[in-house]
Amino acid sequence: MNPVPPNSVIGILGSGQLGRFLCLAARHLGYRTHVFSPEADSPAAAVADFQTVAEYSDWGALEAFGRSVQVVTFEFENVPRDCAAFLEKWAAVRPSPEALHIAQHRAREKAFLSQSGFQCAPYALVTSSESLVEAAAITGFPAVLKTAGFGYDGKGQFRVGSLEDAEKVVREQPSQDWVLEKWIEYEKEVSVLVARATDGTCADWGAIENQHHNQVLDLSFSPARLSPELAARALQTAREIAGALKLVGLLCVEFFVEKTGELRVNELAPRPHNSGHWTLEGAPTSQFEQQLRAILGLELGPTTPRQPTAMANLMGDLWEDGELFWEALEGTGVSLHLYGKKSARKGRKMGHLTAMGVSAEEAIQKVLKGRRSLSARPAPSGR
Repeated sequence: MNPVPPNSVIGILGSGQLGRFLCLAARHLGYRTHVFSPEADSPAAAVADFQTVAEYSDWGALEAFGRSVQVVTFEFENVPRDCAAFLEKWAAVRPSPEALHIAQHRAREKAFLSQSGFQCAPYALVTSSESLVEAAAITGFPAVLKTAGFGYDGKGQFRVGSLEDAEKVVREQPSQDWVLEKWIEYEKEVSVLVARATDGTCADWGAIENQHHNQVLDLSFSPARLSPELAARALQTAREIAGALKLVGLLCVEFFVEKTGELRVNELAPRPHNSGHWTLEGAPTSQFEQQLRAILGLELGPTTPRQPTAMANLMGDLWEDGELFWEALEGTGVSLHLYGKKSARKGRKMGHLTAMGVSAEEAIQKVLKGRRSLSARPAPSGR
């Protein structure tokens, strides 16, 4: 595999909480990290060995960054493809700029899936009010209108019940390209995280079940409540998609599970994913360590879950009345992770909780009880 030797520097594009966990995992493995981001005071920068604060279009800063690292990865897909491709002059970029290019634009992503034989919802690209009529003929209504690029955490998504509803959304953002997607009546959403090494070896943690609130992930738990046959099909599909992308790194594949038992691919994320945070406590190798193992050319780590595990997000809404205090979690077996963000606001991910149990149901009840126990108190005077 020609592994990257310990003490080498891993370059990370982006500096949010996913980058933070990558930096911490790198230290555990004996590597250093250098984060590149326009954000100066970020979760990852607080724990990285080196930091470059610059725009992704700053070619001089990118060259200096590329010359300082041995391998480059990214923690979110809203990094320009040209930026990733430019860095290949000095370091391996994993996953590849091509995989990034596909995953960061919903129309390209859907086209890749359809052309590769993977089932997703009927869709059409919308570039104008006129093309919206043609798109509606393909999807019908109700449908979901999504921004074609730079969407995450439910942002840029609108359920529309008629052509008039869709036209109103498009008129309000006339310079935006959209994807109109048929509304799928699904029973649940599940995700599969699959790591693929430089030699094509794959590893996964099984199917994960997800629940959302206000279009943002709220709760994930493993194992998902799926039949063994359906779970096996989801795992196989995720591995095949990773192979089709020629991925080196980590890929999250989100699926809709229809009431008929049909699986449809919803979205791809070639990076760590919120639904995999439970692996920090619930598996011998976390999703963050596994991404690093894959891109560094190391052998992939074991993934068999220790116990059924659940993860609940902590959103900025909890901080509305002041500072949150954590004494209520003591002795509960619930683990706390905060992301080091300086300010809280509604809908912003500030941290998460995880809990294990003898069953997924027990883990869910423990983590939700832990979250309910949290409350805010006024911030100290002088703050």
